Amino acid sequence: MQRFNLTVFRQFWAIAKSYWSSDDKWRARGLLLAVIVLSLGYTGLSVLLNNKRGVLISALSARDEARFWQTILVFTGTLVVYAPLFAGYVYLRDRLGVEWRKWLTNSFLDRYFQNRSFYNLNYAEANIDNPDQRIAEDVKSFTQESLTLLLALVDSLLAIAAFTSVLWGISPPLILFLVVYALVGTLATVGIFGQPLMRLNFERLKKEADFRFSLVRVRENAEAIAFYQGEGYEADRIQSRFAEVFDNFKRLIFWELNLNILTNAYEFIPFILPAIVVAPGIFAGELEVGKVTEAQGAFIRVFFSLNLIVSRFQALTTFGAGVERLYTFMQSLDGTVATDSQSEDSAQPTIETEVICATNAPVVERLELDRVTLQTPNRERTLIEDLSIELSPSEGLLVRGPSGCGKSSLLRAIVGLWDAGTGKIIRPPLTEMLFLPQRPYMVLGTLRDQMLYPHMDAEVEDSYLSKILIQVNLPNLEQQHGGFHTEQNWAQVLSLGEQQRLIFARLLINKPRYAILDEATSALDTQNEKQLYQQLRDSGMTYLSVGHRESLSDYHQSILELATDRAWSLMAVTKE
Repeated sequence: MQRFNLTVFRQFWAIAKSYWSSDDKWRARGLLLAVIVLSLGYTGLSVLLNNKRGVLISALSARDEARFWQTILVFTGTLVVYAPLFAGYVYLRDRLGVEWRKWLTNSFLDRYFQNRSFYNLNYAEANIDNPDQRIAEDVKSFTQESLTLLLALVDSLLAIAAFTSVLWGISPPLILFLVVYALVGTLATVGIFGQPLMRLNFERLKKEADFRFSLVRVRENAEAIAFYQGEGYEADRIQSRFAEVFDNFKRLIFWELNLNILTNAYEFIPFILPAIVVAPGIFAGELEVGKVTEAQGAFIRVFFSLNLIVSRFQALTTFGAGVERLYTFMQSLDGTVATDSQSEDSAQPTIETEVICATNAPVVERLELDRVTLQTPNRERTLIEDLSIELSPSEGLLVRGPSGCGKSSLLRAIVGLWDAGTGKIIRPPLTEMLFLPQRPYMVLGTLRDQMLYPHMDAEVEDSYLSKILIQVNLPNLEQQHGGFHTEQNWAQVLSLGEQQRLIFARLLINKPRYAILDEATSALDTQNEKQLYQQLRDSGMTYLSVGHRESLSDYHQSILELATDRAWSLMAVTKE
């Protein structure tokens, strides 16, 4: 883990520059300019308020009633203007922050779902943990903390310019001591605490995300864990991850303890130093008593402006850790980070994919594998060797074989998720294909959403949806659950068999040219299976199924048998 240095700033700008040069740049720059103008305004008024505080003390000390009430009047009038200026500054700052977060979140989401990066990260980027936390939390922290720190720097520069003149008018030596004191404190803090706090904060973000992810997994797999009676194991695992969070936090707060001791002692001295320096002039009658208050106010404002790094060091280290996590995530999504395995893979051959459409005459739309050798993504194991098959339109192919022979992996290769190996796959566009997994994916939404997914904007009458439910042997399902527009947690409401029939409805509604079924009827009885495959054959779709049941052969024209030794055989189904 590097120190908080120029590397962090380079990573920060690599993430930030896209927004400030995007189509929204003028709106963003306009808001930033308005924030800076308001900051300039309330800083100027702060100087006036600080001066009037000193005048109040002097008027009281001299028992000058007229001067006292005049100062009260000016102070109150200034405060009436200052309060809305400062409130407007905070509002526009937060508004700019949320606008930036919206844009940056959408940018990361676009990259995350582009070219199936959300899937590829599981294999290509093992070091990119918890992408959900990086998009949700790290982006939020990045935008908010960036603006907070930037505007704190702007405020500090304005405060230094405004209050230094006040100090110069009272006591010039104060300025020299102030600069030296702030510089020594900053260098000491960064040198001693920079690297440990940066590393511990980086680990904290990761360990907190891992702990939260463990809890989410229990919620998502509660039924399976209960059936296995795996509560003990899951509890031990989660407690182990929390122990890592706890140990990391203990080390973090120990370093923060030492930092707080230094900063508290360091930041207390400026409260008494101006009084010590100004006291001789007051005792000699050269300065009014109120100049102590004025000098203290100005000194403290300039000191904390020069002392920005020390006073915000904990926030800076947390921010730096978040920037690094977000930067590595962005590089992974952009494909600019290559792990050792990726570097090796770049020199390895991959399966070629040719996409053909029915409109590309005279090319005939088909699904064909030409001398395909399929390997696992890490290329440690070859699953299928030199496979050549062709699935013509309106035909059905059944893929069978023992567990581990590569049946589901073959489907991943067909749709382009895996490409390690050699050979060529000729297929229609993915928009013409629909995949039905063994464990159906139930989206968060209504019953209508379940049936239309992934084409949620399709215009389909409720009466047609009811007809499809009858065809998949789910009559009156919508009535049992409050209609097509009722939202439910369908993965819990419906049994696995009902879910499998429901995604068959999804298939019949979307009407793709090709259907890929991976154990899609494993939870159904033979009668329901027969009814669904009959619907599939009558639809005229071309389909490829993976399954073990002998009864499945009745619904396909050919069978591909895979073996664990990479061998394969293709046979036609004889109809009795």
